[in-house]
Amino acid sequence: MNTDSRSARELAVGVHERLTTAGLIGGRAGSRTVEVGVFPPFSYLLEVAEELKARQSALFVGAQNFYPEKNGAYTGEVSLEMVVDCGCRAVLVGHSERRHIIREPEDLINAKVRATLAPGRPIPIACVFCIGETLVQREAGETDAVNERQLRSGLSGITAQQMEHLIIAYEPVWAIGTGKTATPADARSAHAGIRRVLGMMFPGSVADATRIQYGGSVNAKNAGELFAQPGVDGGLIGGASLKADEFCAIVAAAARG
Repeated sequence: MNTDSRSARELAVGVHERLTTAGLIGGRAGSRTVEVGVFPPFSYLLEVAEELKARQSALFVGAQNFYPEKNGAYTGEVSLEMVVDCGCRAVLVGHSERRHIIREPEDLINAKVRATLAPGRPIPIACVFCIGETLVQREAGETDAVNERQLRSGLSGITAQQMEHLIIAYEPVWAIGTGKTATPADARSAHAGIRRVLGMMFPGSVADATRIQYGGSVNAKNAGELFAQPGVDGGLIGGASLKADEFCAIVAAAARG
C-alpha cells in the first residue's frame, strides 16, 4: 500500500523515461534490454497503464493480487478479468505478505495459479509465483524443504506447457523489508534447490527454462552481485522500486548480469 494517484503515475513515467533513454527497454540497437514491469495498487492500475500506453512504453503493468473466481457475487474482490481489462500482463501470486500477514492458505494460492494459467485464455497473462521461508525456518535449516512444499502445493495441477507462462520469485520472508539480504551464495543455493524440485515435478527442459527471480531487500548496491549468480534470473523488487533512480539502477545491474 504505497503511492497515490499522482505519485503512482509519476513513478511509472519516470521509470519509463529513464530506462528508455538508457536503452534498457524498447530494443535500441546495440543495447542489452531486459523485461521490466510495474505493479501499482489496484486503485491506480488503469491510470498507470494508460500513461504508459500513451507513451508506447515497453514497460508492462501487473497486478499485486486478484481473486481466482470469475466475475460474480464476491464483494470487495477483484477478478482476473478485471485486471486484464485494466491492461495487466502479469499478476503476483503467493507473495510473502499475502501468505503471512493476510494468511492466504495454500489451496487459495494454488487456485490463483491455476486460474492465471488456465488454458484457452484469450489474453495470456504471466503468473509471478512467490515462495520463501521465514527466519525461524531458515535457522532450522528448512529453506529447501519449505520451498519444495510451497512449489508442490502451489503448482499442483499445472502442466509443463503451462509453465511457459510462470515465473518463480524466491523471496525469503526474513529479508522482506528488513534490510537483510541473502548472500549471493544463499540465493544461488536456494535457486538451485528450486530447479532441482522443478526437475522432479516436470519433464524435459522446464526446470532450466523457468525464470527464477530473487526478491528480498534488493537495492542498487547488491543487485549486481545477486544477478550475476548462476540461476538468478532477475528480481522482484520491493521498497527500492518506489524510487525511480534506485529502481533503474537495479534494472541496469540486471542488464549487465
